[in-house]
Amino acid sequence: MKKNKASLKTIGSLDRVDFPLLSLADLPCKIDTGAETSAIHCHKVKLIEKDGEEIISFCLLDPKHPNYNGIEFRVKDFEEKKVKSSFGQSEFRYTIRTQVILFGEKITANFTLSDRERMKYPVLLGKSLLKKRFLVDVSQIDLSYKQKVSINL
Repeated sequence: MKKNKASLKTIGSLDRVDFPLLSLADLPCKIDTGAETSAIHCHKVKLIEKDGEEIISFCLLDPKHPNYNGIEFRVKDFEEKKVKSSFGQSEFRYTIRTQVILFGEKITANFTLSDRERMKYPVLLGKSLLKKRFLVDVSQIDLSYKQKVSINL
């Protein structure tokens, strides 16, 4: 069933999101309608073998980030995907499937594990997550976060 524009939520150009399965909340994110896949900043990405299976190990964010929790995640369910960076270069990145919360709704989506250290926002939300869910109003910011804060008052 195709949603009409009136049934889509409006999201601004910037917001804050929660990752319940990754123990992270209120992460600043940029809405990017030019990016196909969403991305989250990580470091210490390693492909390792455990019990005959390949898994990836990674830490999210940087130790200097206020939301850094130091957790080393290990994931069996991942893909390696060729993506074009914001600088126009193609590179391979690992992609995981996880949940993100926007407007109180849990959305399962793919996120590339990316070095976004030089970027202002540790999370980028791309078209595959936005499509058929949101209309983007670039004049607005933090619409989901403001709703979350008002509910929790």
